[in-house]
Amino acid sequence: MDFGNGIYKAVTFSYDDGVTQDIRMIELMNQYGIKSTFNLNSELLGKNRMLPCKGHRISHYKVHPSDVREIYAGHEIAVHTLTHPRLTELDEQEIVRQVEEDRLRLSELAGYEVIGMAYPCGGVNNDDRVAEIIKKNTGVKYSRTITCSGSFEPQENLYRFDPTVCHLHFDEMMELAEKFIAMDARSPRIFYVWGHSYEMDLASDYWMRLEELFKLISGRKDIFYGTNREIFGF
Repeated sequence: MDFGNGIYKAVTFSYDDGVTQDIRMIELMNQYGIKSTFNLNSELLGKNRMLPCKGHRISHYKVHPSDVREIYAGHEIAVHTLTHPRLTELDEQEIVRQVEEDRLRLSELAGYEVIGMAYPCGGVNNDDRVAEIIKKNTGVKYSRTITCSGSFEPQENLYRFDPTVCHLHFDEMMELAEKFIAMDARSPRIFYVWGHSYEMDLASDYWMRLEELFKLISGRKDIFYGTNREIFGF
């Protein structure tokens, strides 16, 4: 198995919450040929608030439902639940409702069937029980955790898929990117970065530092750049 044309290395990104900073993120990604999956809470779309984050108050304005298809064109729209609850604290019926109704609403907004997901909330936001409920009762085919592996190895359990690194860990992220670029892969390897685009507003140089990663990782003939859906082969 490869990612096409004998390419064994793939780069993908994943961003949560459907905030207006996604617009800037997508513009930057498109400039470098980077692809991402964006995980949205359909019941919260269009709502505005300021979010306390690491000692700052940051704009956490959600994109409007009518703009979803245009904003995320060329990338992937995926589930993040209706209202962003901690799924491990819910009963089975509510887990299914939060996930499947979000998936169906987002599918209508996107104009295609949404099949991906990222678990909402920090801390322990997923477990085997929740993953099995989602697998058996919804149309979701894969879901990302927030547990960074530091690894490029493929994973068998796509319902609890661990990303490589969070985009806020800049030094580690760049070190891993350089290691990934230098790797002579003979079997599939995935460099998977996750985060929230609003976090780039935490400091004046964060957007610039993320762009440094894009410059480093992009435009390489031995790397496939895809959404989560594309690298997982759906």
